[in-house]
Formats: sequence, structure tokens, C-alpha cells
Amino acid sequence: MQSSKFTQVLKQEAAQLGFSFSGACPAVTPDGYHNFLTWLDQGYAGEMSYLVERKEAYKHPQSVLPKVTSLLMLAMNYRSQPRAPEVPGTAKIARYAWGNTDYHDLIHARLKSLKQIALELDPTIQVRGVVDTAPLLEREFAQLAGMGWIGKNTLLLNKFNGSFFLLAALLLDRELEYDEPHTSSHCGTCTACLDACPTNAFVGPYVLDATKCISYLTIEHRTSVPRELRDQLDGWLLGCDVCQDVCPWNRKAPITNETEFAALDGHNPIQLGSLFELTDDQFRSRFRKTPLWRPKRRGILRNAAYAMANQPNRENVTPLLKGAVDEDPLVREASICSLAVHWYPEYGEEIEATINEVLIREQDSAVVAACQHCLKHREN
Repeated sequence: MQSSKFTQVLKQEAAQLGFSFSGACPAVTPDGYHNFLTWLDQGYAGEMSYLVERKEAYKHPQSVLPKVTSLLMLAMNYRSQPRAPEVPGTAKIARYAWGNTDYHDLIHARLKSLKQIALELDPTIQVRGVVDTAPLLEREFAQLAGMGWIGKNTLLLNKFNGSFFLLAALLLDRELEYDEPHTSSHCGTCTACLDACPTNAFVGPYVLDATKCISYLTIEHRTSVPRELRDQLDGWLLGCDVCQDVCPWNRKAPITNETEFAALDGHNPIQLGSLFELTDDQFRSRFRKTPLWRPKRRGILRNAAYAMANQPNRENVTPLLKGAVDEDPLVREASICSLAVHWYPEYGEEIEATINEVLIREQDSAVVAACQHCLKHREN
């Protein structure tokens, strides 16, 4: 089968499988690779050591498929219903995590089907589908495949689809009919994304300091978030959509047809207090197949305590008292710090008694410091 026909069939089948749009490009060293190395050298990756450890692998897609010749880049829209207003006792979750599945599982299943179709068309080829975890600069290759431009918020933007989509790739060891690269930018003088970031995570246009990014802090960062950043987390429990929500190109972005991305009850937004009632097994049962599993229970409860600290409410006290004696020191530290702003008169004695009880047996220095901070805050 000719390359043009082969490519056309793959794109058509990808659309049938639920991918919103696609593009083909050659397997080369992407233009942005050296910018990626500079970004790593500047320490903007934070605790994402896997990026540093595999930095050489990002140089060429042959590290993913040794004899790769072409990539079919794929996008799946996840924009579902409008965001509901945040109310006391709740926090926000990034749109991609509203549904009842982890997008990795969803897209991998579709890629597996597309791979099988490719093998039926040409049984001699080598082909591999990847999403999000392989050492591949997806946005660079999507731009090379004509699917859009990389915006000032470092995300891929498309005139007709905005940016609320996930990228995946099908790597093949045969030539495809390549699309024209997208060489122009349509951000113009707009700086809405840079101006709206709650933590000022953008060093400048097209450069993100991940160590200040809310998505990084609530997912990838596994220890206590620096206190100066906690107050800037803007009510997010997992991820952040601010730089996308304000982007003009998302005003008319289409709603997804993929039902897996529709919000579960209580995920748009999510109730915080009930999270502290979940045991490890219950947390696993509820979130195992969703993106909320990535930070695990300890990370989610840490984030929940931070969110509560930014919206003092009497209903938060009981869950935070439970968090203050949790088995995990990360949860204890975050909960006790949050109690400092929840010292309502009717709860004062109970909060003080709980903290003093923790201090008697606590061996974790961060938790001890949190207890001392809370007591000092009460004195002031």
C-alpha cells in the first residue's frame, strides 16, 4: 500500500477510535531538544528526576522504537461540561481528571487497536503506541506534524481545538505521508496565561518553572510544599487549568464526545472533608483507576489540607483533627498547619489538646515544627 493511502487509512481509523485530530511527521531530533536540555540544566524540572535520567533518550524517537521512520501524532479532546463554581469545603480538579478512568489506560487501549489495524495493513512493519510516559517530546512532534503551535504557556494550541486535549503517538518503521509543519504562532501579544498563573510559575513566555507550577506541586512533588507557595495553590486539589481557562483559543473549543471524561458526581468540584474518612483500601477502591491515584492517599490529603487552609470553615475542623493524627507524617504536617487558621473558640481546647498529644510522641521534625507553628499562631 502506498504511503499516502496507508496514512489516510490510519488517520481515518484513529478518528473512528475517538482521536480528535492527527498529523504525521518524520522521526528526527526535534528542534526544541536543546531548549529542553537548557530547561533541565536550569533546574526547572524539580523532583522529576526521570526527565534528567533519560535526557539523552529524548534526542531521537529511536530510543522508543529503534528503527522508527515516522510518527503519527494523535490528539484526544477531554473538554467536558463547564466548570462548576467552587463552594466552601470543596476544591478544584483539573478537567482531564474529572472522569472515571485514567487517560493512560483509555488511550493505551485505543492505541493498541490502532496498532493492530496498522499491522493488518502491513504485517511487515514494526509499530509502537505511546502516551505520556515514553521519552518523547510530544508537543514538538505534534507541531512538526502540523497539529498546532506551542503557546506561551508551553502547551500545544490548535486554532479549532484549543488546548484541552491529550497527545499520543504511533511510531512506525515505514514512511508516512507527512503533514506540513506548523511554523507560525498565533499567541500574538496576548499574555493572559502568564498573567493569570497563581504562583507566577512562568519565567517568561514559553518557559515554565515546574517547581512553582500547581500541577507539579499537587502531583509530582511528593514532600511538603514550601509554605510560601501553599497560599497560592488557589483551591486546586489535583492539577490546574488556569492557563488554559483564560486562553482565548479555548473559548470556542469543542466539547468532547468521549464519555469517559464526563465528570463523576463530586469531582467538579470535590468535597474535601470526606477524603479524610477514607482508609488506604477505601482510597484505592475509589480512585485506583483515576488520575487521583498518582499522588496516592498521602498526596491527596496533603493537598486537601492545603486547600482547607486557604478557605477557613468550621466544617473543616473535624477532618483536620483526624488528619493531625494520621499515620502518615506528610498528612499530619499539612493538617496541623491548616488547623492554625481554624482555631475557632469552640474548638480551641480540642485543637490544643490534639496538638499537645501529637507532640508527646512525634519524632518527625517537620510535624514538630508544624505543631509549634500552630501553637505560636494561636498565641498571636
